[in-house]
Amino acid sequence: MRGFTLLEVMVALAIMAGVIVTLLGSVNYHLGIIAGERDSTTMTLLARNRISEMEQVPAKGEGTFAPSHPELRWKADLLPTEMPGLQKLVVMVRRSSDGREVTLERYLPK
Repeated sequence: MRGFTLLEVMVALAIMAGVIVTLLGSVNYHLGIIAGERDSTTMTLLARNRISEMEQVPAKGEGTFAPSHPELRWKADLLPTEMPGLQKLVVMVRRSSDGREVTLERYLPK
């Protein structure tokens, strides 16, 4: 009966350790991407909600999404356009901690 030598066991363990470290790094990287996309989706949905509210009564303004999202701030601007009878509503949602932002634009009749 023949068993494994200590050298063979050590080589197998070194290979397994390398594979596990690579897998953990890959999982952490992809979890970071998923978290970033989740945050981006949340900011986009909040901006869409704010822009649809502001379509009813267009005005400049700013504020927060507290208490549900106190780290996020919104700012709305009404800008003139080159086309008569239209104005551009721009809504920006920004996270104060890392500066990430989402900006949506909508053209509205005057």
